[in-house]
Amino acid sequence: MAAATRDAAAIGGELAHLRRAIHAEPEIGLQLPLTQQKILAALDGLPLEVTLGSALTSVTAVLHGGAVKGDGEGGMGRRAGGRGPVVLLRADMDALPVAERTGLDFASRIDGTMHACGHDLHSAMLVGAARLLSARQADLPGSVVFMFQPGEEGHGGARFMIEEGVLDAAGERAAAAYALHVASAELPAGVFSSREGPMMAAAEALDITVTGRGGHGSQPHHAADPIPVACEIVTALQVLVTRRFDIFDPVVITVGSFHAGTTNNVIPDEARLQVTIRSFSRESRDLVRESAVRLVHETAAAHGLTATAEFTGSYPVTVNDDGEARFAAGVVAEVLGEDRFHPQANPMAGAEDFSYVLEQVPGAFIMLGACPPGVDPATAPFNHSAVAVFDDMVLADGAALFTELAIRRLTR
Repeated sequence: MAAATRDAAAIGGELAHLRRAIHAEPEIGLQLPLTQQKILAALDGLPLEVTLGSALTSVTAVLHGGAVKGDGEGGMGRRAGGRGPVVLLRADMDALPVAERTGLDFASRIDGTMHACGHDLHSAMLVGAARLLSARQADLPGSVVFMFQPGEEGHGGARFMIEEGVLDAAGERAAAAYALHVASAELPAGVFSSREGPMMAAAEALDITVTGRGGHGSQPHHAADPIPVACEIVTALQVLVTRRFDIFDPVVITVGSFHAGTTNNVIPDEARLQVTIRSFSRESRDLVRESAVRLVHETAAAHGLTATAEFTGSYPVTVNDDGEARFAAGVVAEVLGEDRFHPQANPMAGAEDFSYVLEQVPGAFIMLGACPPGVDPATAPFNHSAVAVFDDMVLADGAALFTELAIRRLTR
């Protein structure tokens, strides 16, 4: 058993206590003052340089090691002006606008808000890694950046933290970056999974408004009805997917909201659609953004109407570096056992703003099964469900893996 695994198990109860405290008081978005306070209290006393965010309640903590690769007789020593290589470890901290129905004794006390995606576990794991690595500070041949990030759930918190300098917080650009994400279903508890290349989809939010001219439902020839045009756009978007894109580089377009009109005999002035688009390569992402907007405008124009199509939010494709993904898989196998890593065959259609980090730093995004005991992962409620439950027992494994990834990457 690796020392990190043993030491992580020893603090597992404390990590569970922290996780449950965070779970009971979930917060949404970029401003998470209660969560930030809990993280700062948990890090208090550790030999860390801590910086708080300006645009968001982030926590960036830097641990500088006491040893440097190449020190000693004949060694290269410390790089000029630097403190050795840098590894970044990230945990997101925000919750979701979900009314919790788990019945747990530490369930959310905040109405309509829940840690339904396991970010409370991520935060506790990263605190655990900070404690374990701080205890090994003298032996670290470089620095570790602990990135506690608000606003992953659609708010682009990672982008704000990058703008505020998290990638260079240790004095130079991180050489590698890693993030863990728990799953309440699909993977057995304690099993890690990742893959080389695309790991998660790019996500786009597209708002469409078709504008016509209202009138009486009995005289559509005196109006310009936006509803059939909007319906045509819905179906045309699906044809776009099947006729413009390679089936081996897929695109998903879903119209999740369609609103028009107020009653049965009034033709409205406009129809509104809300669309999500998922893609798995930069090429397909660029093409679908351009093609969808053109389709909307030209379909409306063909009927003598006008339309707007506005992207209101997006995350890039989360792409694992091939070498870092293989490295992470090897660390799992060596530290926890070969049976604890399952290669992920295909990318996930969910999206992640850790993608912004991986656009600038090679790294890996790794899933961790946290399905509760006695529950079948194949049928358990998945992340974002009001009844999703995550097993505290994986906290020590996550902290241990964070720790070993940092140590082994710094000494590689």
